[in-house]
Amino acid sequence: MDSMADSASLRSAFSQVRTEVGKSVVGQDGAVTGMLIALLAGGHVLLEGVPGVAKTLMVRSLSQALNLQTRRVQFTPDLMPGDITGSVVYDPKSGDFDFREGPVFTNILLADEINRTPPKTQSALLEAMEERQVSADGITRPLPSPFLVAATQNPIEYEGTYSLPEAQLDRFLLKLVLELPERDAEIEVLRRHAAGFDPRDLTAAGVTPVLDAATLALAQADVRTVTISPDVMAYAVDLARGTRQSPSVKLGVSPRGTTALLAASRAWAWLTGSTGVTPDHIQTMALPVMRHRIQLRPEAELEGVSADTVLRSILQQVRVPI
Repeated sequence: MDSMADSASLRSAFSQVRTEVGKSVVGQDGAVTGMLIALLAGGHVLLEGVPGVAKTLMVRSLSQALNLQTRRVQFTPDLMPGDITGSVVYDPKSGDFDFREGPVFTNILLADEINRTPPKTQSALLEAMEERQVSADGITRPLPSPFLVAATQNPIEYEGTYSLPEAQLDRFLLKLVLELPERDAEIEVLRRHAAGFDPRDLTAAGVTPVLDAATLALAQADVRTVTISPDVMAYAVDLARGTRQSPSVKLGVSPRGTTALLAASRAWAWLTGSTGVTPDHIQTMALPVMRHRIQLRPEAELEGVSADTVLRSILQQVRVPI
């Protein structure tokens, strides 16, 4: 971008996206902002919450406001890897084997209830998430740009769920936790439904496209111009190292997690209108970036310690650069 005015115009457009999503989704502003941060940083998002807190509706509304193609896969125990990535099929008319693209060939893939399918199928997403490509029959096929996996999952204690492998969890830039709405927000949900809101018809709800893939690419490039000082970089590293040294943690945040923290903090700094990443930006993004990247020791879990509790303690202990 050539000027601050251009950056401000792009940020204004992203603010309008939040407004559009708000026409259909109530009380999940933080999660919507997290999704935008992931898009700006080129990452993926894991959305966790009990059924019925608008995880799927939020993703659909966001894709409509961004004018991006989205496809949904309902993850079930019998889902096969080829059902996601696509497969080679025989065409009896031509006598050839052709590749039939799976739903992963889209801009936003909504992987609904990803932890209800076995690990073999979960891992089929790994190459797509990390490499933005699918390999089949010896041929590598690139995925569209932008490409984001928005995976929803129910809390792990729910019946019929499988824990995601650590390697796949590490591929998600953010883990966003969608809480039950406050009383006023839930009343607003009922009011909208009583007035005729249909979550299956977002156009009727007034959700209109305000961005496109080209504008998103410009914003992503602008995010990369946000600076980060050596002291703030060291602060991010110290936070990650703090997770590895915590007595409650069996497996701490990897260097990939530190780079994810930098990318997410840059995107958040850009959205707030800052030209540089500050410790405040790092602190804001620490929990959503790191909470799914640490493994607690069994004894800590038995005592009711959570990943968020550990991370908040580390944030209080690590020296903040001036």
